[in-house]
Amino acid sequence: MSSAQRPPLAHVFKGTFVHSSASAPMEILHGHLLGVDDNGTIVFVEQADQLEQLAKTWGFKTSDIRQLSKHEFFMPGLVDTHIHAPQYSFTGTRVDLPLLQWLTAYTFPTEAKYQDGGFAEEVYTRVVRRTLKNGTTTACYFATIHTDSSLLLAEIIDKFGQRAFVGKVCMDVNNSVPEYREITADSVQETERFVRELLEKKYPRVQPIITPRFGPSCTEDLLNALGDLAQTHDLHVQSHISETEEEVKLVENMFPAYQNYTELYDKNKLLTSKTVMAHACHLSEEELKLFSLRGAAISHCPNSNFSMCSGVLNVQKVLEHNVKIGLGTDVAGGYSASMLDAIRKTMVASNSLQINKVNETGLTLKEAFQLATLGGSQALGLDGVIGNFEVGKEFDALLINTKASDSPFDLFSADDFEDTLQKFLYLGDDRNISEVYVAGKQVVPFSSSV
Repeated sequence: MSSAQRPPLAHVFKGTFVHSSASAPMEILHGHLLGVDDNGTIVFVEQADQLEQLAKTWGFKTSDIRQLSKHEFFMPGLVDTHIHAPQYSFTGTRVDLPLLQWLTAYTFPTEAKYQDGGFAEEVYTRVVRRTLKNGTTTACYFATIHTDSSLLLAEIIDKFGQRAFVGKVCMDVNNSVPEYREITADSVQETERFVRELLEKKYPRVQPIITPRFGPSCTEDLLNALGDLAQTHDLHVQSHISETEEEVKLVENMFPAYQNYTELYDKNKLLTSKTVMAHACHLSEEELKLFSLRGAAISHCPNSNFSMCSGVLNVQKVLEHNVKIGLGTDVAGGYSASMLDAIRKTMVASNSLQINKVNETGLTLKEAFQLATLGGSQALGLDGVIGNFEVGKEFDALLINTKASDSPFDLFSADDFEDTLQKFLYLGDDRNISEVYVAGKQVVPFSSSV
């Protein structure tokens, strides 16, 4: 195709690009040109000395190039593989109880309020805006048991341009807060309606995900029906697994016919290559082998695991078993809606295992960066579409300005680029994230239409 016939490029950027690849947890590409077409797809990533040839091939002028300053770089959008949208209303509070008591005292009563569309709209709008501002271009959301407000969450996500999976929560067991539970048949029927109506909307980047809350909230009949639904429609699945030891014991007592928690999901067709399970702090070797065999993924949520004293996931052990793994904020068990916090807490969790002589070495910051970007895309089965700056993938990206006017950290003349990058990963926040792109479209700063 000659340049005359090529559609015009949406963007041509020149500068530094930082991403992960299959061979390296972090690659720093200085002095590169990156082109994005009108569909939001990356069409080239080349060294700047290829400018003349690229301009000829793609039909752009030097004046079309956006030159980044030496204090700016692009990185892939952050992927939050586990976040509870309705819990955003109390994020940063109430992390003073263990999981099962926390659900009863705070979470279930809060989630019950989401039958009110007005309340849901306010919180859901704020959580999508906040996560996008924080650089989360893709999120895997739990909503509540309410179908209509779960559909509203999907509509809001689409309006703001975030990429997401949205799950209507399914739970037909809740003895502690009985008003927040469903009848089994209704749960299945409403999930079918949720999936059907969401797919009918044809949102380009928002998909449904089958969402049993977790073992203790579901009967075997419900789990089985949801597994059938996921299989019939080839849908993604999300839930929680082995977050706390108390929860694991509860599952053993509730489902004595199963060898372990993982088998409960597996035998009910909920452990597939499209499954992501949050936490997994207390899985056995046998269970990790089954995760690997099925191609199921784990969402590592270290802030929540520490805040609620749930446990410490040994990420290196998960990786040794060849299990896909990404990071999650787990709002509001995790008190931060920022994936930068998830990167930092991943380092703390890894260090704690080293301190306690569980592991000889820890993860590197580069590996944590990889988990938050490419790892997350792999965990959600989106690594063919996003996760890094490979040609053919969609341009989900953050423009980082390390010298933003109100930047929370200082740079010194002796700092090289890697120092600056580490400072951003450890100390930066949304003030340094000057622009956010999803599929080539700038979604932050927010447009006046949203």
